[in-house]
Amino acid sequence: MTEIEIKNIIQQQLPELIAKDPTIRDFILRTVSEYYSPKEETDRKFDLILAELRHDREEQTRKWEEQTRKWEEQSNQWEENNRRWEEQSNQWEENNRRWEENNRRWEENSQRLDKMQHQIDETLTQIKKLDRKYDSTIGALGSRWGLYSEASFRNGLKAILEESFGVQVLNVNDFDDQGEVFGRPDQVEIDVIIKNGLLILCEIKSNMDKAGMYIFDRKVSFYEKRHHRKATRKMVICPMVDDRALPVAKNLGIELYSYADSVELN
Repeated sequence: MTEIEIKNIIQQQLPELIAKDPTIRDFILRTVSEYYSPKEETDRKFDLILAELRHDREEQTRKWEEQTRKWEEQSNQWEENNRRWEEQSNQWEENNRRWEENNRRWEENSQRLDKMQHQIDETLTQIKKLDRKYDSTIGALGSRWGLYSEASFRNGLKAILEESFGVQVLNVNDFDDQGEVFGRPDQVEIDVIIKNGLLILCEIKSNMDKAGMYIFDRKVSFYEKRHHRKATRKMVICPMVDDRALPVAKNLGIELYSYADSVELN
């Protein structure tokens, strides 16, 4: 009998033998136990595998849910950041708009101020021109008024003294060829009052300062030298006298009459 025939007989008779003969069944089980695990152990291993798979699935689910939660939180954070960014952008746009509006108003105001300043400068220029014109006019009028006043007072004094008191009043105008009075040759004018041998040299001016007082004293010295006659009195009649001229007049022996001062002729 060949090996093939033996295998065929075993395949045909073995199932019936296992079913009917326990000894053969036990023998078969002992023989194949080294190659196949028992059912309880297989079920146990299978349950362990299922438990591990279930645990892994639960762990993955937990991790996935945790990751999903983090994604949602991150998404919410991104949305909040986007909202804040949009608000900030809107605020920047509003600030830029206000800044541009303020710049526009500033430029308009600057243009108005420049125009006003230009008008003010033109007005000030005109005022300065008018002021110089008025100063020149007033100065000329004041100078003429002073000359006219001096001449009027001199003529009035001459008329009063000569007609009422028998006093001789002269307006002497000599040429100083040595420049003793003014430092160079020039005409020297001085008023002279004479009565019974009394000689009064007088200066009638609309205003008198310190230098004018010294000039008058040099006029007196020039007259006395030229006419060989000593003055009895030196007199200045002036409504406006600089305070600095007062001590000069006192030191030089010049009588000064101003405002309500009176003059007496003895």
